[in-house]
This record gives sequence, C-alpha cells and structure tokens, in this order.
Amino acid sequence: MTPASSAEREQAGGGSGASWFYNPRVRGIVFQVLVVAFLLGMLAFFAYNAKINLERAGIASGLGFLSERAGFDISQSLVPYTNDSSYFRAFLVGLLNTLLVAAIGIVIATVLGFIVGIARLSKNFLIRQLATWYVELLRNIPLLLQLLFWYKAVLSVLPSPRQSLEPVSGVYLNNRGLILPEVIGQPGSSAILWALLAAVAASIGISRWARKRQQETGRQFPSVLVGLGLIVGLPLLVFLVTGMPVELAYAELAGFNFRGGVVVIPEFMALLLGLALYTAAFIAEIVRAGILAVSHGQTEAAYSLGLRPRRTLQLVIIPQAMRVIIPPLTSQYLNLTKNSSLAVAIGYPDLVAVFAGTVLNQTGQAVEVIIITMLVYLTLSLLTSGFMNWYNSRMALVER
Repeated sequence: MTPASSAEREQAGGGSGASWFYNPRVRGIVFQVLVVAFLLGMLAFFAYNAKINLERAGIASGLGFLSERAGFDISQSLVPYTNDSSYFRAFLVGLLNTLLVAAIGIVIATVLGFIVGIARLSKNFLIRQLATWYVELLRNIPLLLQLLFWYKAVLSVLPSPRQSLEPVSGVYLNNRGLILPEVIGQPGSSAILWALLAAVAASIGISRWARKRQQETGRQFPSVLVGLGLIVGLPLLVFLVTGMPVELAYAELAGFNFRGGVVVIPEFMALLLGLALYTAAFIAEIVRAGILAVSHGQTEAAYSLGLRPRRTLQLVIIPQAMRVIIPPLTSQYLNLTKNSSLAVAIGYPDLVAVFAGTVLNQTGQAVEVIIITMLVYLTLSLLTSGFMNWYNSRMALVER
C-alpha cells in the first residue's frame, strides 16, 4: 500500500476545519492581509499621535497655510514671485529651481560621462590617464565638499562687478554671478519657436523612417545630420525671413552692480558644476563597463567589413553597450536629482531650502511640509525610473 500524496491528504481532510491553514495559497493571502493591516495600523497610530501633539502645541494641522503670505524673498525664480506671494508660490519656485538644476545637470553629466568613459579606453596614453585621474579624483571626494569648493574657492573669489571678467562682448563674470544679455522677443518672434518645434517633430519622424528603411533594405540614411540641419536651419531661416524679430538687452554697470540682463547666480553655477562633474565620474565608469561587456569579436567583425573605429563605436559597440549601461545609468539620474537637496549648504533656493527650510521654520507645519517634500522627490524618482525603464525596454534585444 503506497503512502497517500499531499494532494490526496488535503482532499481527504477537506472536511476538517484546519485544512485551509495548510493550503499554501490561502495561508499566503492571510499573512499578506495581516501585514498590510499591521502597517495601516502603525500609520494610523503615527497620524493620531502627530495630531494630538500638534493640538497640544497649538499648531493647526492641514494645508491651509499654503495660501498665507510668505513674507520672504527668493534669489532665483522662474515664475513671478515677491515677498507678498503665498507659501504655495514659494513651494512652486523651489520645485522649479530643483527641476531646472536636475534637468540641466543630467544632460551635462550624461554627455561628459560618455566622453570620459570612452576616453578611459583610448589607446592614447595621455587621454587615458587624464580620464582616469578625473574619475578617481571626483568620484572619491564627497559631493558636499565639491559643492563648497566650487562656491567658496572658485566663484566667491572672482572679481567684484566693477572689475568683471568679460570673456565675450556683453557677457560678464564676477562674484555676483554670470550676467548674460536678455533676449526680448518682438512681434513675430513666436514663429521661431513654432519652427523649432516643427523641426524637432520632423527630425523624430525622419529618424523613425530611416530606421525602418534600414531594417527593410539595409540602406542607411544620415538622419542625425539631417535632423541637426532641420533643428538649426529651419528656425534660422524663419528668423531671417521674419526680419530678425529679436532684440538683445545688454546689462549695464550702475553703481556697485549691473542692471538689466539675465543673471545666473553663483549658487546655481556651483550646484550645477558640482552635481554634473561628480555624477559624470560615475557615469564614465558605467559607460566603460558597458563597452567592455561587448565581445571584442564584434569590433573585429566590424573592422573586417571596412568600418572605421569611429563608425564601429557609433554603430556597433555603443548600441550593444547601451543594454548594459541603461539600468545603472537610471540610478545615477535618480542620485543626481536627490543630491540636489544639498543645495541648502551653499544657499541655492531649491525645494529643500525654500519649502523644507524657510517655509517650515516660519509656519511650524513640520509634518505637512516634510510629507509634501518627500512625496515630491518620490514622484520625481518614480517618473524618472519609469521613463528609463520604458527606454530600456525599447533597447532590449527582441527574442524570436
């Protein structure tokens, strides 16, 4: 007589009250429900405890404070803002400043990281050593110290406005920042922007058509050069046809400072330099690892077909290396965005400095302010990782 299987034993014991407990699926669901209930209970306890403590301290809870007058100035604002604006407007200013430095920093770090990563594999000894020293130096110095270096040791020792450096006519550099001419649009200048948008859309369409054409016929089309020509040439053509409807307003020295123009504050420049250069060092190592992950036989096969080294890198090596590069590259983008919160150390008015700093101190709404700030960074991280995961799926190998 053979022993009964577990399924037969469960079926035989189906009438017993404890049989459901030995069902792995039911038991797994029960345990998950208990864990979720425990977490919700903890959150409810913390919320109730915070509410009681705020009431004892005489601090009103809720988001009503966002409509109150801020009463403080902000050194950089991408939207209209005065000290009579609301706390919500101050929150918006800090958020936009964070997005600005993160977006520009990601672009600069990506370009510089790819250049340095490829340079680390160069056959030229000097280029290879310079790239190696760049990576080893910047990657092993804490980011906060690098921010303080750019702000205190480089930008703050620049000359005063009266002795400003003028690298290009109409552009001034001093310890108050970088002063650029202001571009003032005249009637008809909106056509230039529409031309730029149309050129970008046309470039995307041409790139997709060229990729499909190459897959079907094997014939290449210079979509990159054509796209760049459209993006540069079409707005320039519209600019000339419409009579150059743009005017440059140059800054003028008045007293101890400049008036007019566009001022890029030194805090922004220090934060951007620190974040971009620091993150580029890590991206360079990711790029180097991705290129080394591609079999050397791919390079030899490309050379045997008559491709030059530059074209081999562009058409064979980098496309295959991107499948290794993209996942860790996503982490570096997230790190750069979150590391921008160190701006408070050098006085740049980002989200943490403005909202989680000044607004929190003035209102005392610590719970609401911190939760909103955390949700903002969580949302930015999820959006960034979602986009990079989508791009990674587009670059992944399609199995047949």
